[in-house]
Amino acid sequence: MPALAQQIPSSSLAGDSADAPAPVTRAVLPEAMTFSDRALLLATDFNRLLAPGASGDIAGAPAAEQGRIKTVMQRALALLGTPYRWGGTDPNKGFDCSGLVGYVFRNALGIELPRVSRDMAKTGQLVTDKAKLAAGDLVFFGRRGRVDHVGIYVGEGQFVHAPRRGKDVQVSSLDDGYWSGKFMQARRVDGI
Repeated sequence: MPALAQQIPSSSLAGDSADAPAPVTRAVLPEAMTFSDRALLLATDFNRLLAPGASGDIAGAPAAEQGRIKTVMQRALALLGTPYRWGGTDPNKGFDCSGLVGYVFRNALGIELPRVSRDMAKTGQLVTDKAKLAAGDLVFFGRRGRVDHVGIYVGEGQFVHAPRRGKDVQVSSLDDGYWSGKFMQARRVDGI
C-alpha cells in the first residue's frame, strides 16, 4: 500500500462541488518524519503509479493512449496542494472538484468536459466493474442518488481530487473510509 496521506471526513457531503464537512484525519505517514522526507516518500509513490505496468495502467494499450494517460496523471499530480475554492477553475486561485478535473483534461489533452460533476457523470463510457478502473478514469461520488463530487483515478485504489473548503488538492483512497461509502460510478473519457 502506498504511503499516501488520507482524509476521512466524519459526516456526509453538503451541497454540490464537494462541500464535505471537516474531516477526521488518519495519517498514513509517520508523524516523526520531516516534511521533506514525507514529500520524498509521496513523490516516490506517485512515480511508481506513473511507471509502466503500475496498477491502474492500461496493460496492452497502444503507446499513444498510455502517453495520454501519463500526461493526464502528471498534470493532475502536479496540482497537489492547490487550495480548494468553490467554483474555482484556475491553479493560481484554486479549484473545486469539477474545476480541477476540467482543467486537467483541457490542459493535458485539449478535451473539454462539462463544468459540473453531475454533468460529467453523463460523459464518456461507463466503467461498470470497479476492479477494471484504469488511471485517468473519472470517479464520481454523491448521496441519495445524486452525483456531487468527482476525482481522477490514479491507480492502486487512489484518486486525486479537490475535496472541500479548507483543504487542498490531494490523493484519497477509493477503497476505504469516507469516499468508499459515497462512490457512485466511474467513467472513461472519450479521447484518452
